[in-house]
Amino acid sequence: MSRYRIRNVSQLSGVSTATLRAWERRYGVPSPARTASAYRLYSDADVALIKRMRDLVSSGVAAAEAARAVMVPGVHAAPVPSDGVDPFQLACDRIVEATTRFDPEALEMEVSRSLTLGPAVTIFDRTLGPALRRIGDLWHQGTVTIAQEHLASQVMLGALIDLLRLAQPADASRRVALACFADEDHVLGLYGMALRFTAWGFRTVMIGARTPPSAVARVVSTLAPDVVALSITIIPAPPRARELIDGYADACRSTPWVVGGHAAEGLRGWIEERGGMVTAADGTELRKGLDRALTQKKRRGNDPG
Repeated sequence: MSRYRIRNVSQLSGVSTATLRAWERRYGVPSPARTASAYRLYSDADVALIKRMRDLVSSGVAAAEAARAVMVPGVHAAPVPSDGVDPFQLACDRIVEATTRFDPEALEMEVSRSLTLGPAVTIFDRTLGPALRRIGDLWHQGTVTIAQEHLASQVMLGALIDLLRLAQPADASRRVALACFADEDHVLGLYGMALRFTAWGFRTVMIGARTPPSAVARVVSTLAPDVVALSITIIPAPPRARELIDGYADACRSTPWVVGGHAAEGLRGWIEERGGMVTAADGTELRKGLDRALTQKKRRGNDPG
């Protein structure tokens, strides 16, 4: 009988490792065996169970109902009829709608439901991230109040914290430290970056909002992360912006560093001039650049001369 580690099961089923852990913790779907070191070992039957739950959830069935259907003989969950609507877009619409109604219970439910749709990065890129941007636009237009915007942000932040904790790769050999620019309060985009790094096999160290270069320097010297990732959504005045970029470049020294967020593209010239990288939409080029930078750093470390 075949046995699979969680990352293999994620590849076989298309369900993120974070979602697999959440399904096991919340619903007992499935309950894999464990090695002496507590690593999960899934059987072929476990994989089949996961695929059935995945299909039910993708068709619109609530996760709790789908779990009951796959675990209890004779119980059948009726899929929601499909009309060709993208489930990620539908989840985004429902989150925005619950926010505009100022319905905390519905908002919690819709955000929780979205966490079962697929890989963690995809959930952020196609559901939670777009929902946050739309809610922000509605606030600027005066359609929702600051209280509604804050409620949505807090609910989604809580979900992202849980998602990131569950997504941490158990056998990661690389680590990324994540922080916002010194004047930056918005951390939700930082969690989106963190989820992308977990998908690449990094463990994350979340430093958070308003992190000055001196704090990043302390992180680099004390924790020795393989990569530093920074987020910025609003460009400071030019003297301040250049001062911060120079400060972060000096703080990171030989550690590869990347910048993401809405304002990152506007600072690309200065960032790249100081050896940093700017995140792209799909992350493909960034990952290639990071792999090259980490390989070069390793070679320098092994160079006896």
